[in-house]
Amino acid sequence: MWLAGGGVKRGIAWGETDEFGYYAVKDKVHMHDLHATMLHLMGLDHLRLTYKYAGRDFRLTDVYGHVVKEIVA
Repeated sequence: MWLAGGGVKRGIAWGETDEFGYYAVKDKVHMHDLHATMLHLMGLDHLRLTYKYAGRDFRLTDVYGHVVKEIVA
C-alpha cells in the first residue's frame, strides 16, 4: 500500500517482505491497524467510532486496531 501526504512521514518505507515480495516478514500492518491509522490521520478516534447492529456495538477496526505511530509525521 502506498500512502502520501495527510500526516504520513516523507520518504518512509515500512515493513519488509520475503525475497519474492509475497509474504510480509517484518513490521506487519494488519487491515485494522491501517484503518485505525487512516482514521487517526483524518482526526477521528477509531475507538469511539461505533455503530449498533443486531444489539451489538461494532467498530471498523474491531478490537484489534492500533494506530501505527511510527509512520505518522
